[in-house]
Amino acid sequence: MEYDFRRIEKDWQKKWIDAKVYKVSNDTTKPKYYVLDMFPYPSGAGLHVGHPLGYIASDIFSRYKRLKGYNVLHPMGYDAFGLPAEQYAIEHGIHPAVSTDQNIKNFRSQLDNIGFCYDWDREVKTSDPNYYKWTQWIFLQLFKSWYNRKTQKAESIDGLIKVFETEGNGNHVCPGDKTISFSAEEWKSFDEKRREDILMEYRLSFCGYGEVNWCEALGTVLANDEVVNGVSERGGYPVVKKKLRQWYLRITEYADRLLTGLDKIEFSEAMKEMQTNWIGKSYGAEIKFDISASSESLVVYTTRPDTIFGVDFMVIAPEHDLIEKITSADQKQAVEEYVTYVKSRSDRERQAEKKITGAFTGAYAVNPFNGKQIPIWISEYVLIGYGTGAIMAVPCGDERDFKFAQHFNIPITNIIGSHFDGLEANATKDALLENSDFLNGVKMRDAMDVVITKLEEMGIGKRQTNYRMRDAAFSRQRYWGEPFPIVWKDGIAHPLPESELPVLLPEMDKIKNGPEGEGPLANLTEWKSYNGGIREVNTMPGYAGSSWYFLRYMDPENNQEFCSRKASDYWGQVDLYIGGTEHAVGHLLYSRMWTKVLFDLGLIGHEEPYKKLVNQGMIQGSSRFVYRVHGTSKFVSHGLKEQYSVDAIHVDVNFVDGLELDTEAFKEWKNGEFGDAEFILEGDKYICGVEVEKMSKSKFNTVNPDYLVDKYGADTFRMYEMFLGPVEMSKPWDTKGIEGVHRFLRKFWRLFADEDKGLIVTNDTPTDAEWKVLYKAAKKIEEDTEKFSFNTAVSTFMIAVNELGDLKCHKKAILEKLLIALTPYAPHIAEELWHMIGNEGYILDAAYPPIENKYLVETAKAYPVAINGKTRTELTIALDATQQQVEEMVMADDIVKKWLEGKAPKKVIYVKNKMINVVM
Repeated sequence: MEYDFRRIEKDWQKKWIDAKVYKVSNDTTKPKYYVLDMFPYPSGAGLHVGHPLGYIASDIFSRYKRLKGYNVLHPMGYDAFGLPAEQYAIEHGIHPAVSTDQNIKNFRSQLDNIGFCYDWDREVKTSDPNYYKWTQWIFLQLFKSWYNRKTQKAESIDGLIKVFETEGNGNHVCPGDKTISFSAEEWKSFDEKRREDILMEYRLSFCGYGEVNWCEALGTVLANDEVVNGVSERGGYPVVKKKLRQWYLRITEYADRLLTGLDKIEFSEAMKEMQTNWIGKSYGAEIKFDISASSESLVVYTTRPDTIFGVDFMVIAPEHDLIEKITSADQKQAVEEYVTYVKSRSDRERQAEKKITGAFTGAYAVNPFNGKQIPIWISEYVLIGYGTGAIMAVPCGDERDFKFAQHFNIPITNIIGSHFDGLEANATKDALLENSDFLNGVKMRDAMDVVITKLEEMGIGKRQTNYRMRDAAFSRQRYWGEPFPIVWKDGIAHPLPESELPVLLPEMDKIKNGPEGEGPLANLTEWKSYNGGIREVNTMPGYAGSSWYFLRYMDPENNQEFCSRKASDYWGQVDLYIGGTEHAVGHLLYSRMWTKVLFDLGLIGHEEPYKKLVNQGMIQGSSRFVYRVHGTSKFVSHGLKEQYSVDAIHVDVNFVDGLELDTEAFKEWKNGEFGDAEFILEGDKYICGVEVEKMSKSKFNTVNPDYLVDKYGADTFRMYEMFLGPVEMSKPWDTKGIEGVHRFLRKFWRLFADEDKGLIVTNDTPTDAEWKVLYKAAKKIEEDTEKFSFNTAVSTFMIAVNELGDLKCHKKAILEKLLIALTPYAPHIAEELWHMIGNEGYILDAAYPPIENKYLVETAKAYPVAINGKTRTELTIALDATQQQVEEMVMADDIVKKWLEGKAPKKVIYVKNKMINVVM
């Protein structure tokens, strides 16, 4: 009876689906456990072996928790809207709805092939109208809400209107346009347009104009993380800064709660640090500087207002509104050229840039304390989105400012020493605070408060808390996304009634950009005209649907609510969330904000979506290279390439055996592009170069899991992915190593069945040694699984099988318990053997074997036995053995007898728990 893994796996996958063994109920007395994978985008390229790493880890843990008696929710769905799906469809000449559906079918097939325990009845996809109806509904709740800083939560905009009607906005500073101030009487006198404009400055989802990353070729706005080196990550098209009307989410109102919430959840310290830095909370002051020969003034934000006496120049962001107003005629051309250059740069690139760039405006600000004329520069390292988009530069207290001043020969005053050397604040006190009578005798630690108080008395400054995080752009000029449930009339945004949801994405045969930077929907004249107004023609970004999908999984068939309170109260937070760190400051922050809003509005009972986050590492590709002699069709083997001028070319790893190239397959590759290739060999082989890189289709280093599952089986593939190393670590893929795991499963099978004899399991009573092997392994596997150390758990299985093999153990009492422990890792072989040894029902419903610690108590120890100091053998001796008993055992051993050659030893030295030495 052989291990026919292909038949076994297909049989059980079908039986599990037909019997709906993974169906999860919301109505149960069992304790719940919610395991979630980060929402995948169904790429047309399908899965490669790097993708399932996190899915396998979550699947193992889900099955393990089910065996431990939990009601486990482990769902799967698709982040199906967004730019990648639309571009793929355009490039392949098909509608994105068609290509997305095809990609999902392929994705689902690959997932099923690996044997995941998803409850497919709960499947969701963001492009399904039954799903995005509720994305639109949640958007409307955001639109109809504002953040009350006094109660520290989101509340209905209707309540804010009542406040305005009775007391104006004096007690509720506008979070948008901070200059807005009015009384109750003034509010009542405003016309509808003015009132709605004011309310838009308070709404949690709001519309406004702002600088965005505009990609003309893609016809859309891109997020900062979608721009690399001034071009789009997808397609490599030029990206420039452009001011457009956009929808935004007022995530900045939740900045403090997003920070404090990190203390309540189990994220890695690195992840918490990334989110903390992105939010970027700081304390300081806003200071207004008059501008010489101008009615304008410049407001800066600084965390060190006490250094105002050391200011030698100002730097403002290249997008600042003041630039056109204050730039002198002789500097106009240089400033315009510099601003054009900066428009091609993303914020991330600007912050990371080490090269110093900038331009002088020709204008000067006036220091309010000493009247000093301060030159105003522009530079890309200052971002319009942070603070006021302007800084006061203090070269004697900041290294970056010092280098900028040096680079542009800006005179530096108040400098101590000949160069900047990281001076402490106390060392610069006298220099920075000179000529400041009101600071005489003030201690350095108190100087900031004293300066802020003075600025407030003078009416030119105020205490300020700032955040680096900006309000999140929430619209795209694309077709493939959720339409906004908004109609514009006379410049006012009107929300559609909730009864009219979903606003269906209309059919478009030809997807092309609309006029004036608008999205494709702007071309649909009949569709966009609605009830005397114009529909919003932008669509929501890709992260809209992924900001709340974990809630829909709880109650996916509900047509009355996005999720019932009963379902959300039962499932609560996601207990375990597995995904990559690349979503640290995007999806994870947005979903945390949406959850807090829904919590504030009383729609769910928890304000953090994820209790514990595990970031899986990356499985890297092992790339292969061939070396073409420059300008020829000759290819030289790796060991000989130094003798030639060569160009390295990525080659498909699937026709390289280890490092040896299949030269005939290479010639046929890419429709015969290299058909005339000649090879300079090492001996009779062409040896490829190798390098570990990101696994990517463009590097031809991807490996299709379907191929490996067909060749070795899903159980082997699952265990090998885990065996590669800790789930949090990145590691290179090596297909050759998978054979060792496959041999292990075959050896495991042979504990149950013989190729000739068939089933060999017995009902004999196990020995203590066999129980010890079982429980020692089960305990270690349980501990490792609990702490996500899946690689060491796989190693423990291997050790246990070897030990049981040595003991010739084929006893059902031992093997069926080991089967249960193996089920999360290799569910197909476990289910097959479970039934082969006569068990009813599914192994999935078995109970995880409790550990019997009495078999883990050590009663004996293996001692090295030395003859005259040289180890010759090993004896296992009871822990309570006496000196006499030890001597008797030693003298009776055949190997010891051989070395004694019939002579009596002078003495036997027995050091308990260490060693035995026979002295001749």
